Amino acid sequence: MSDILLKKDGFVFSYRVAGIAVQNGKVLLQKPTNEDFYAFPGGHVEFGETNEETLIREFKEEIGADIKVEDLQWVAETFFPWGENPCHQICLYYAIEITDESIPKDGMFMAKEHIEGRNFDLEFHWIPIERLFGIKVYPEKAKELLKSLDKGVKHLVYKE
Repeated sequence: MSDILLKKDGFVFSYRVAGIAVQNGKVLLQKPTNEDFYAFPGGHVEFGETNEETLIREFKEEIGADIKVEDLQWVAETFFPWGENPCHQICLYYAIEITDESIPKDGMFMAKEHIEGRNFDLEFHWIPIERLFGIKVYPEKAKELLKSLDKGVKHLVYKE
C-alpha cells in the first residue's frame, strides 16, 4: 500500500496517527537517534487503512508490540519544514494499551524506521510524565494535555 503523504507544488501533506501509551506514571515516546526531540510513536496512514489498523501495524512493525487502540484524545494540525518544503500534517492521537508482555516497561529500547527510502534508528523511551517539561516533545502542547486524558477530544495547532 501507499502512505498518505502527498507532495505537490513544493508542499507536503501528511496524515499520521500516534499512540499515547501511559503506564506507571510514564509515557512512551520515540526519538530519532540523530535528533534532540521526542514524539509519540505512530506513523502514516496508508490508503484504505483505518486509524486503528495503522496504529496496530506501526507498533507491530516498529517495536513488535501488540496493542489495544482506545479512544481518540487529540486532533493536531501541525506545520513544520519537511526537508526544504513546508509540511501541513494532520495527526490523530489515540490512547493505547500495550498488551504485549515482552515489550520493556521501563527504560529505553531501539527500533528501525523506514521513510521515503531512508532507514534510521529510533529510540523508544519510557519517560516519567513529570520529566516531560525538561525535554523537547512534539507537539509541545502535549505536555499539558497529558494531564487531561479521557476528558474529551482536544484540538491543538502547532506552527513551527
